[in-house]
Amino acid sequence: MVKVIVGGKGSGKTSQLVDELNAQAYNDAADVVCIEYSGRLNRMVKYKIRLIDILEYPVKGYRELLAFIAGIYAEDYDLTHLYIDTITKVAGDSDLAHLEQFLRDLDEFSAKNNLNATIILSAELDALPEGIRQYC
Repeated sequence: MVKVIVGGKGSGKTSQLVDELNAQAYNDAADVVCIEYSGRLNRMVKYKIRLIDILEYPVKGYRELLAFIAGIYAEDYDLTHLYIDTITKVAGDSDLAHLEQFLRDLDEFSAKNNLNATIILSAELDALPEGIRQYC
């Protein structure tokens, strides 16, 4: 299952993400990974959450990001939740058509592997194509 949290700058997306991550830290059945851009969440989330700064890896674009996620899952098949903070920064691509395809591919991958994915997207909901809004 893929869920996208959408809102403009300053709308509270990051605080919602931090709240969800910290709630997952208390769930013993959850194995959680959060992919972020530039390590800004380090001091905000509980130590049980595995934070991955995408800047430490040679990942460019949505196809490579999907392959990176598959690699994380292959290493940790008990993974239950994946979070991505600010998807366009993590992927290095702000093309909404590319994002739409990525969401479809990630949804297929997550359904097959029983993985819950939550993605933060800085945008206005009304400006998004239907293919992205269906995940919001």
